Amino acid sequence: MTHILLNGCLGKMGAAVAAAVESRDDVDIHCGVDIANGERNYPVYSCFIDVVERPDVIVDFSNPLVLDDMLAYATENRIPAVICTTGFSEQQVSKIRDAATVIPVFYSGNMSLGINVLIELSKKAAAVFGSSFDVEIIEKHHNLKLDAPSGTAMMIADAVADVKENMQYTYDRHAYRRKREKNEIGIHSIRGGTIVGEHEVIFAGHDEVLSIRHQAQSKGVFASGAVNAAVFLSDKPAGMYDMSDLLR
Repeated sequence: MTHILLNGCLGKMGAAVAAAVESRDDVDIHCGVDIANGERNYPVYSCFIDVVERPDVIVDFSNPLVLDDMLAYATENRIPAVICTTGFSEQQVSKIRDAATVIPVFYSGNMSLGINVLIELSKKAAAVFGSSFDVEIIEKHHNLKLDAPSGTAMMIADAVADVKENMQYTYDRHAYRRKREKNEIGIHSIRGGTIVGEHEVIFAGHDEVLSIRHQAQSKGVFASGAVNAAVFLSDKPAGMYDMSDLLR
């Protein structure tokens, strides 16, 4: 049995993780941490220093502001962490990598199996098309999402950039008038309604276009992935892990 500390347990993704756990018999939520006030059918703490249970792994769907406290708790107590929160700064990502020298850290901007297949397909397409096709990424999310572009859009862009050398990211074209450069990856964000998450990668060439698209129809796909990652990570040595490790 893998015992989870759920960080951000009172949020929407916290509820989705709890629902995913209920359908399994190999994992449970041992306790939770959330800065908001509320109750669950397990102990909920407002900060990490108050936690008295000994979880096997942390699953984090919270806010970048909580990162320092969570990493301090995790490294001090040698507890693996599955970090699903997005919107981190470069400095915060560096702190996550530093923590991975002490504990196992599973860090991914998207826990969906389908998205990670999309990323692999995009890398393959980028390798085949080379500089003859332009790459544009469109991401759509609900009107409550705070960060833009999404962490997943950046994962896709980074994956394509690993294949195509000297790429630059372009987020906003209205501020200037010039033709598109061949080494651009355009990244565009749409916010509205209750869209759970949609990502599309467009490879536009001469007289043909390839579009690879993924649509998440519920938050459950991300929650299930996070729970799978928690079970996977619970007995791993220190280091950085992501969905490619889980898929293997």
